[in-house]
Amino acid sequence: MKKLYYNGAVYVGGGELAEAFVVENGRFGPVGGNSLLESYPAYEKTDLQGAFVCPGFNDSHMHLLGYGLILRQAPLHAHTESLADMLDCLRTFLARNPLSAGQWLIGRGFNQDYFKGAARLPSRSDLDGVSREIPILITRVCGHMGVVNSKALEILDIAENTAVSGGAVDLEEGRFYDNALELVKAKLPQPSKGEIKEMIVSAVKELNRRGVTSVQTDDYCVFKKIAPAVINEAYRELEREGALTVRICEQCNFTTLEELKSFVDSGEVRKGSELFRIGPVKLLGDGSLGSRTAHLTKPYKGSSEYGFSLFAPERLQEMISYAHRSGLQVIVHAIGDKCLDEVLEAFEKALKELPRPDHRYGIVHCQVTREDQLDRIARLGLRVYAQSVFLDYDNHIAEKLLDPELLKTSYSWKTLLEKGVSVSNGSDCPVEEPDCLKGIQLAVTRTSLDGTGPYLPSEAFTVAEALDSFTFRGAEASFEEKVKGRIKEGQLADFVILDKDPFKAAPEDIRKIKVVAAYLGGRKL
Repeated sequence: MKKLYYNGAVYVGGGELAEAFVVENGRFGPVGGNSLLESYPAYEKTDLQGAFVCPGFNDSHMHLLGYGLILRQAPLHAHTESLADMLDCLRTFLARNPLSAGQWLIGRGFNQDYFKGAARLPSRSDLDGVSREIPILITRVCGHMGVVNSKALEILDIAENTAVSGGAVDLEEGRFYDNALELVKAKLPQPSKGEIKEMIVSAVKELNRRGVTSVQTDDYCVFKKIAPAVINEAYRELEREGALTVRICEQCNFTTLEELKSFVDSGEVRKGSELFRIGPVKLLGDGSLGSRTAHLTKPYKGSSEYGFSLFAPERLQEMISYAHRSGLQVIVHAIGDKCLDEVLEAFEKALKELPRPDHRYGIVHCQVTREDQLDRIARLGLRVYAQSVFLDYDNHIAEKLLDPELLKTSYSWKTLLEKGVSVSNGSDCPVEEPDCLKGIQLAVTRTSLDGTGPYLPSEAFTVAEALDSFTFRGAEASFEEKVKGRIKEGQLADFVILDKDPFKAAPEDIRKIKVVAAYLGGRKL
């Protein structure tokens, strides 16, 4: 396959544009002006007619398998205007999707902060109003808390005084927080490998439609009873079948040192291809801001609660040090500044004991931060996996929940860029839709879609910085910047054609830009 694309606005990084590029054998050839037409007269030609072209989008932190799963569940994210609306969604879904014996009614995506009227978390009794015969589980949009009905509690058979490290249980209301959710997930029916493949394929199709050609995905936490090797095998089978049309970097989530050691001993970490490769060890440090479980140094406003970390500091240190000694990359979810303190301490100790120049360790989310922590992230040479799209919702809650001093230095990804930190971007899908153009807009405007904000406008990215955060910076985070992330000779020909130029669009209209076509290795998806 030898093709020449010309007469376009071709983004090559750093704010620079070219006009034309060559694709040959799945990779980019020369990139430059329309004069390339004279050098490649025999190549198949495509006139871009002035269209904007950029590298394929790279969502640097999401849950692809989890996305495929929720595409099969009650779509609570589309019915979160009120508690009654959400409950009606469950009833409608159940009526349209009758369940067989042993199955649960499951939904994800509610957000009590958006409820009109009764703006509270749903309860067991609310779900009993949907059904007392069928077990029900609904999970908040963040994935850090869930609610079950009485039938589910009967199946779970949990003692009243059950304590969970890094989590909490409220049996009276049927609510489970963070690690406690694993008690529920352990009782859910587990899918076959064939069903897992179907979930992956449905998610991949949605990603391609949105111009996403690469993802870094945390999948092992979705079905805790299914071994990581089964997930990996599902991806590799899809690759062999030609059905995997997104490049996958697996962020390997483990909750115990024993699980991590077993994975390392299996040899899986050394396997990989251009379409599926094993990436960093990923640890979940704390909860979320919306569920009030992110671990803070100062209590949530109007409360005596601080949230909590999901690992004891000594266990976090133990796992990071083991991964470090094993030569693995490590990234950790940290939203609260107290959790971030613990993560930075563990990273610093591991790097001091065994220095490694290019470790590319990272902080996933990095939302609530202090100035001293921003300096420390830069000094340790860490990377940040941001989700600028979170500002759409968090602009509404940050001031209500956080101490004023913390507000001044949080979500400070531009400051990190200026300190030399590489900041990639993502959606944390299914927490948010994998809409990179919406993420780019939020990075540039710092303003919610309803006009709330801007929050710390000095932290706004330029359009070039935002585009790079969804392309080149993502490739950099996974040690792949030499093979993808730029429209550059020799790199994989993953690119997206848009119907408008984001550099010329009004910042508040960037999300309205449409993906015309996406290409993987030069092949139109």
